[in-house]
Amino acid sequence: MIEIYYIEDDENIAQAVKEYLEQKNCIVSVFSTIAGARVALQNHIPGIVLVDWNMPDGQGDMLCQWIRSKWKELPIVFLTVRDDTRDIVSGFQSGADDYVVKPFELEVLYSRIWALLRRAGNVSEKCLSCGDISLDQSRMMVFCGGEEINLSQAEYQLLLLLMINKGKTLTRERLLEQIWDNNGNYVNDNTLTVTMKRLREKLQQPSCLKTIRSFGYRMEDTV
Repeated sequence: MIEIYYIEDDENIAQAVKEYLEQKNCIVSVFSTIAGARVALQNHIPGIVLVDWNMPDGQGDMLCQWIRSKWKELPIVFLTVRDDTRDIVSGFQSGADDYVVKPFELEVLYSRIWALLRRAGNVSEKCLSCGDISLDQSRMMVFCGGEEINLSQAEYQLLLLLMINKGKTLTRERLLEQIWDNNGNYVNDNTLTVTMKRLREKLQQPSCLKTIRSFGYRMEDTV
């Protein structure tokens, strides 16, 4: 099933699009503000995002730029009320992949969504995020506040495990076993402490990375 985030403040349009796409076996979440969409995206990445250009708390290009700073490959379609060259250029410059002009045929919107997804694949499975941190598994790249962060193999593996298990506390024993012991590199407990210290420094001491004293670590979203 395709999971779609639809950012639209017109309730009638949003409901019509939602009902149509759900008939096509999609899961659609509607957000009436850019701020609400940002909170939702920090907690979970959908398969694709539809962004209306004129929102009550800003323009859609603001959201597109923010999304691109965190998730380079998340498909974005922006919706505009007029076929205006300036709007279209601005949309592509801000990171959108395609656009649809209102009023539009629902079949046309659906075909554009499928075309983008065929090219992009399942981005929601490739991209993980927590706070200002995002991790692209397909390219093994990490970003913090939109800036790429260079990590060692051990630092990357540590962050990946915590991101995959976001919301769960992982014990020090489990982290040591999965990152080092399974590869035949048996190390002492201090190796994990040092690796975590370096990881935190590179990620600018993120508040979403928690230490559970005398037990382990956990990644959790902070709003």
